Parts: sequence; C-alpha cells; structure tokens
Amino acid sequence: MICSILLLISLTSCVSGSFVVNVTQTSYQAEENHNITLEWMFTTRSHSSPNSLFIFCELSADLRPSVLFHLDEGVEVPESQDEQFAGRVQWDEDVLREGRLRLHVSRLRTNDSGLYWCDVLTGYGRNSGKCWLNVTGKLTAAPDEPRPQRPTVSPQPESRGRIGLYVGLALTAAALCAGLCFAFTLSFTKSTYKKGNICAVV
Repeated sequence: MICSILLLISLTSCVSGSFVVNVTQTSYQAEENHNITLEWMFTTRSHSSPNSLFIFCELSADLRPSVLFHLDEGVEVPESQDEQFAGRVQWDEDVLREGRLRLHVSRLRTNDSGLYWCDVLTGYGRNSGKCWLNVTGKLTAAPDEPRPQRPTVSPQPESRGRIGLYVGLALTAAALCAGLCFAFTLSFTKSTYKKGNICAVV
C-alpha cells in the first residue's frame, strides 16, 4: 500500500502542474448542531479509474490535526477517521467520477472550526485544496428578568394602636350623639304632650 502511494507520487510529480484541486467555497459559516456540506473539485480524465484515486482530508486545528475523510484506491477507510468525526461524515460516491468530492458533516460542534484541506492523488497528478469553517455556538434568548416586587408594608404596632383609638373615639362620639338625639327627642315629646294637656283643660 505504502509502496503504491510512493510510486504514484514519483510518477505524478512531473505532471502535477496540470492537475488542479479547487474548493467551491473558501469559507463556511454555520451554527452548532447544524449540518454542512464541504465540497472540493479536481481535474478528471475520461480514462481514469476510481481505483487509482487517493484522497486524504484533514482538519488543521490548534491542538492537533484530525482526519475527516480517507479514500484509498476508491474505497473509504473509516478506521482512519478521527474520533471527533466518527459517524458524522457522509460522502457522495456518485459525483466522484465527475471530479467532485462532497462531504456532509452533521451535528456540528464548535471544535469543528478550523482549516480543512483535502489532498487528492491520482495517476495523472496530485494537488490539494483548502477551505475554512467557523462554527459558532447556538444563540439562546435571554430569559425575561423578573419584575421587582413591591414589599408588603404591614402596619406597625403603634399604627395599629392609633387606628384602634380613632375607631373607638368615633364609635363613642356616634353613641353619644345618638344618646343626645334620643334624649332631646324624648324631652321634646314630653314637653309637647304637657302643653297639649294644658290646652285641653283650659
């Protein structure tokens, strides 16, 4: 396997200038937990066979590089894939003959951000293409701030005493007024009755 790759590198070093690898987009922006499709295009020849195609895609991150995709003689090598991308990368095999490498990355994470490059090696050339992916955290709406509650003011003991005193005075005054009115009415009635009797005797 290694010998065949070295042989291809030595055979294609003189014609690599005619072999081109491009990206359809140099920069991608996505949110966390979303999906994205990264795409590379490379030069094809009508008589070329997929069995002579080697592709190695990698994420160049700050800490260490991570293998995104590996194709060896036209066959995917999932065991070469880094754990970070395990089960999250799908590729379109049907467009590979057209010179298009299309990788679908699902459930994006913020640590998926970085520089992605794919090295493509064929029997007639070798080259690579790079693109940048920036994954941002998903924005969440800030919770509504609770409105400040007004403190419940309970009457102080002194206030309660004053209120009781005022109520007591009001009731006493009302009772006194009622008693005076009753006494006055009774007195007036007796006076009138006596005058009526005197008039009757006369």
